[in-house]
Amino acid sequence: MPSARTHTAALTGIDAHVVTVEADITNGLPGMILTGLPDTALREARDRIRAAIINSGHDWPQQRITVSLSPAWLPKRGSWSDLGIAVSVLAAADAVPREPAARVMFLGELGLDGRLRPVRGVLPAVAEAVKAGFSTVVVASENTAEAALVPGMTVMSAGTLTQVIEWLRGGDPAGRAVLDDSGPGTAVLSGPAGTTGVTVPADPGLSGGQAYLSGQPEALRAAEICAAGGHHLSLLSPPGTPAAAVAAHLQELLPGLDQEAALEATAIYSLAGTLHPDDPLITRPPVVARTTPPARRRSSAEAARPSAPAPSPWPITGCCSWTRLPSSRGTCWMRYASRWNRARSPWPGPG
Repeated sequence: MPSARTHTAALTGIDAHVVTVEADITNGLPGMILTGLPDTALREARDRIRAAIINSGHDWPQQRITVSLSPAWLPKRGSWSDLGIAVSVLAAADAVPREPAARVMFLGELGLDGRLRPVRGVLPAVAEAVKAGFSTVVVASENTAEAALVPGMTVMSAGTLTQVIEWLRGGDPAGRAVLDDSGPGTAVLSGPAGTTGVTVPADPGLSGGQAYLSGQPEALRAAEICAAGGHHLSLLSPPGTPAAAVAAHLQELLPGLDQEAALEATAIYSLAGTLHPDDPLITRPPVVARTTPPARRRSSAEAARPSAPAPSPWPITGCCSWTRLPSSRGTCWMRYASRWNRARSPWPGPG
């Protein structure tokens, strides 16, 4: 019985890589062998996929099944490949056509009852699929709006493995999503339910403004100058002062993100699993508030690594607010300053 091929994706940081899934069914002791540097969660996919296929009303091949995830040198993590592996096994068993399955990217985790569950990091995976020449991707229903943000990709939404199998056999799954050319921040979902516009507002995590900064003219002026020139802002103030409100006001002053920056920021939020399922696109510079508790004593190495996003040499696309900084010796700050200098990013200094 010839082997079948499908495609999925693997993540390394925020970078996605296309993974080819090959399934081969031969005579031998019944079992499933998974190769290609899978982690523990991916090795456990053998039991999930077998239960999902059987509970969906299909036969599990009582033969030796070998599944290869290539490139073999790339580590594969998580449950991203559940749907792709299940479709490749069914295609190798002639349960679904091989040719349509080989032209589609499959992303999703399978439950034991055959339901398709959402996964993190769908946006960078779909963007990489477009670069690799794919035109169709199948995702869980909860990931549809996020996947539809990438231009040039037809997104097929499904809730169960049975719907995916019926679509590959010539039917149609739950819906379809295509990004409209109306510009960044607007995705149009077209399908049996009609057309729905997905408009994403600014992140409501912190809401500042001048109303919260009454009597703080120096802070307001500093925020305006930094927003206009793209500078870093360091505020040293006693506890109780609205430092976080200054960062939120700085977000209001910064212009909206362009399409490339918006997709990059949304990809990071997608990996963190903090995107809203209906309004996924981040169109405003995000505000990240960090608080370093001073109670625990920290070593010099820990003090040189504040718990905040790493400094970047690129233009500012968001605001990071440190309401408390760890007290440390000057040598620690000099070590951290040297990292900023190596990255060619302006260092605001410890004071």
